[in-house]
Amino acid sequence: MSPIEVSNCIFLCVFGGALLGMWLASVLPEHHLSAETKDLVKLSIGLIGTMAALLLGLLVASAKSSYDLRRSELTQMAANISFLDRGLAHYGPESAEVRGILKIAVAQMINQLWPKVGDGGSMPPRGQGDVLYDKIQGLTPHSDAQRAIQSQAESVVVNLAQNRLLLIAQSGSSISTPFLVVVVLWLTVLFVSFGLFAPRNATAVVTLLVAAISVSGALFLILELDQPFSGMIQISSAPLQNALSALGK
Repeated sequence: MSPIEVSNCIFLCVFGGALLGMWLASVLPEHHLSAETKDLVKLSIGLIGTMAALLLGLLVASAKSSYDLRRSELTQMAANISFLDRGLAHYGPESAEVRGILKIAVAQMINQLWPKVGDGGSMPPRGQGDVLYDKIQGLTPHSDAQRAIQSQAESVVVNLAQNRLLLIAQSGSSISTPFLVVVVLWLTVLFVSFGLFAPRNATAVVTLLVAAISVSGALFLILELDQPFSGMIQISSAPLQNALSALGK
């Protein structure tokens, strides 16, 4: 399910919980809503609210940390790609073919991470990373400087391949589904308690509606952060696009 679909389900749960609480208040016997009962419910809800706030904080920290890490890795990859291209340029005209393959490999990487950003109609062939490494190994250096560049280029290509595979492997969600379900359950219980003691008028209903929208919106943003290569808050492909545009020049 997409983040918007999940957040809609969360909204239905929490606002439905508030309406359920208001309905319960109208059908429960009067002694179930005594002052002592209200005090007990408030203490219990205070505990649940504290735990829900802690779990929400953990969700935000996890999603933001994952988002920042992937963005940093992409920026470093773009820098390494530019560094590799400049090193191959200094190697000499023998590296022209290798630099062309590097450009295709970077385009392939962008298409894999951002399918809508790259040219989906002309998807580069897979395996360009392996071809690039083989071509660099196949260079025949004629000086110590060329040998140093070849060795450095091999190391950079290996690091780029590792980072690319790591990004693809991390493309799944870092938020555990049971973790999210427990948070939503606690939030629903909170809203049931809000509705239980809320006055039955339009102002109270609108207030609970706005609160439910705010909660589901916050969780929507958390889920969006957890999918950094799609959605509204995706990581920009600009660093790799800029590196790609400068390759071969």
